[in-house]
Amino acid sequence: MNDSIPELQSDDIKSMGLYHHLDRVGNEVRELGRIDGEPLLADELTAFDQLHYNGTEAVDEAVLATGINQRSSVLEVGSGIGGPARRLASTTGAAVTALELQADHHQMAAYLTERCGLADRVTHVCGDVLNHRFGEERFDVIVSWLALYHIPRRGLLLERFRSLLPEGGFVYVEDLCERDGFDAEEREALSSELFAKHLPDIDLYGHEFIEAGFDVVRCDDMTADWTAFTSSRLEDYLNQSERHLRVHGEAVFETMRTFYSTMVAHFSSGKLGGLRLVARRT
Repeated sequence: MNDSIPELQSDDIKSMGLYHHLDRVGNEVRELGRIDGEPLLADELTAFDQLHYNGTEAVDEAVLATGINQRSSVLEVGSGIGGPARRLASTTGAAVTALELQADHHQMAAYLTERCGLADRVTHVCGDVLNHRFGEERFDVIVSWLALYHIPRRGLLLERFRSLLPEGGFVYVEDLCERDGFDAEEREALSSELFAKHLPDIDLYGHEFIEAGFDVVRCDDMTADWTAFTSSRLEDYLNQSERHLRVHGEAVFETMRTFYSTMVAHFSSGKLGGLRLVARRT
């Protein structure tokens, strides 16, 4: 492994609208009526700190699927502003290492975790999973929500996962995939709008894990669920447009509206899909 070559650049990934306007997080915290530095509860943030689909339900599903508990050591890859990591730590007592590539998201995540009183359970790390130096640290479970599709070097990624887990350790992933063939123009759009760099179909997705030395416990097609979720999310956002414009202003509102509309269009096309995979290291 060549530690001198990062797999992703955080500036490149900013092409994705969801990662713009991080100040909207501070806007939401202030909307709670809390002054700067005042303690927060992790549950108060879940309406805006879960950047994947189905919010805390998806995090709770990972707990059920992998048996995460207060004795578990968990690595989250692509931890964003820390919502899932805080959910895991606050509900199970697990020790969570939250690894995020983007420095601004990492900093916001650490700040919120400190205010939630969870810094003793959640360790925030800014880095690339392919070359971060974990030393002798190992994990019982690796989790990731809507992040791995950014990483094209899948063989190297799964080799890294395997090296960080003991025999019998779990991986829980929710990710995007391909349902029908994309043409060159569609792939370019996905690369620009979603920073999509690896979108195999669901069968190949599972096969990649098997080839890397994992038993695939389950690999569920989430496409119908996520198609409905993204449509409902856009409808709810537009229905609350007055509130969002007041809290965030027009620039943030238009960015999020455009991103949410883009996701509806991609899922509704029938070509973009989603999956939930649980695998165990052999």
